[in-house]
Amino acid sequence: MASEQTRLNLSAGIASVCVASVLVMLKLWALGQTGSLSVAASLADSAMDLMVSLMAMAAIFYAAKPADEDHAFGHTSAEDLASLGQALFILVSAGVIGVAAVQRLLAPVPETLSREGVGMGVMAVSILLTLGLVLWQGRVAKRTGNKVVAADRLHYLGDLLPNIGAIASLWASSAFGLTSVDSVVALAAAGMLALGAMRIGRDAFNALMDRRADPVVISGIESIARDWPGVKGYHDIKTRTAGSRIFVQIHIELDGGQPLREAHAIGAGLRRAILKAYPQADVIVHKDVANDPGPKKH
Repeated sequence: MASEQTRLNLSAGIASVCVASVLVMLKLWALGQTGSLSVAASLADSAMDLMVSLMAMAAIFYAAKPADEDHAFGHTSAEDLASLGQALFILVSAGVIGVAAVQRLLAPVPETLSREGVGMGVMAVSILLTLGLVLWQGRVAKRTGNKVVAADRLHYLGDLLPNIGAIASLWASSAFGLTSVDSVVALAAAGMLALGAMRIGRDAFNALMDRRADPVVISGIESIARDWPGVKGYHDIKTRTAGSRIFVQIHIELDGGQPLREAHAIGAGLRRAILKAYPQADVIVHKDVANDPGPKKH
């Protein structure tokens, strides 16, 4: 399962780098043809996408390394570090685009655009390529729970609206001479980038600070433990996340009079059940003697 997840994550990373490279070249050419700030904003975003996608690839490779003497719990925190780096890069990009848009809006002489049809064609191709990538990344993120892939998907998803906005601004310039629409679209794109970056950064920071797993996941683990045969009760569930991994510790209460072999079988069965429900988990089950042989408690 782990190797399959690694292959899926790597396939999403490679697809991201390839698409970003093509988009950068296309948009760089379109910028030279049109002089559009909304195309420049989209180009800057794609250039940042390429950089963070390369970072993501490196993080996925590193996170896939098995646990060793120095990293007993594996290397998946590299995913959170990469996500935090992605967020910082995207914030810088948003700031540069926003400042340029405001400066152009306040300029006494409106900026003129040219060859808007070329720009619209390039942006349409960009939308199609981005849609294909986002669909694949979504499938991979759903199956593996990889935060780097999910973060990469988020900002590519955020590219779609600015790309559509760039087409609209180029059309407004071509049809009506409304060049200011270009700057307004670029400013809106910068705002969207900043909001997405803050969400990505928050999630990465929470993981690096060992925040607990999603409450829905915790509730699911509790439900499995509560109904598991032989378990009299459970307590002290502790969880944390590191990249796409969820680390779980749970204490279960067992009948103290049963043979050790039976107690071990109950704990091992419960661990397998949790792993089946949450394949990205790393589970440790502690066995305690139940104080009361009565109804299950927690």
